[in-house]
Amino acid sequence: MKETFNYDEDKSKLKLTDMISLEFLQRFQDAFSNAVGVSSIITDEDGIPVTKGSNFTDFCMKSNRGCAQGAKRCMQSDAFGGAESAKTGKPAVYYCKNGLMDFAAPILLDGRLIGTMLGGQVLTALPDKEVFLQVAKEIGADPDEYLREIEKVKILPEEQVRAAAYLLYLVTGEFSRMGYQRLSLIKMAAEIQENVSQMTETINELASSATEVTNSQNMLNSEIKNVKSLSKEINTITEFIRDIADEIQLLGINATIEAARIGQNGLGFDVIAERIRKLSGESKTTMDKIKGFIRQINDSVTKTSELSKVTLLKTKQEENGVKEIAQSIEEFMKMSEILNYLSKE
Repeated sequence: MKETFNYDEDKSKLKLTDMISLEFLQRFQDAFSNAVGVSSIITDEDGIPVTKGSNFTDFCMKSNRGCAQGAKRCMQSDAFGGAESAKTGKPAVYYCKNGLMDFAAPILLDGRLIGTMLGGQVLTALPDKEVFLQVAKEIGADPDEYLREIEKVKILPEEQVRAAAYLLYLVTGEFSRMGYQRLSLIKMAAEIQENVSQMTETINELASSATEVTNSQNMLNSEIKNVKSLSKEINTITEFIRDIADEIQLLGINATIEAARIGQNGLGFDVIAERIRKLSGESKTTMDKIKGFIRQINDSVTKTSELSKVTLLKTKQEENGVKEIAQSIEEFMKMSEILNYLSKE
């Protein structure tokens, strides 16, 4: 059978998208972003995005990331948030270099970082125009456009942002755990199906062999019955021959008497009569020996027949046992298929 997969050793090689489908990650991210009112994106353990950004503001995407210096500052902020959450294993809530509140929620598997959900792009109070004019100057953005876009940014209480980050941390951690369990179930179901399939093949071979043995045993029993029938016929023939020998002997005795009655002329006939009696006696002796052999044959056939019946009974029991095992394995196979189906749902 196939060697059992070592899930604990393999766990260190797993990536986020191995356990949670990219489609689900995107749908969850979009739903979370719309419900809470923040932007969000999911990255792998190396900080590379695996999803498309949800609800990213024009202030971030155009006004800041649209210019080289602003994009550099955004990337530095993202790297800080990811590194901070990875180091602590907890959500990190912080202000980016361009003045917005962001957060990073680590996605962990047994304490190992496998991804990060970044989000935010919100204000916690009305924007200070002087501060943002200074930022626009530092990154080389158009001041008027910069201020127009900052006015569109959503304002949320800091407590709400922190609560959202912590909720996200709890949910993504649970997704990670469930995803790993799902992956484990898929692999286990596949191994069960393969092993059960091999067991089924072996059992079917045993069942086939048991059936052949049963058929052979039935044929042997049939031949034993034929031997017993022939033995009875031989016994009948020997009895018939014995009767003939008795009649020949009687005929020889009568011939001797007749030869004695006619005297000298019957001497030659007397010799023949003597040989007839002798032949009759030898025939009877031979028939007695044959009958003895037949009795031995009958005894051996009877014993063989009894042993054959016992063997046949055991063989049938074994055959039935193998069939029952095969049926149980078939049911087990069906259950493993259901397990495999459920693990993929």
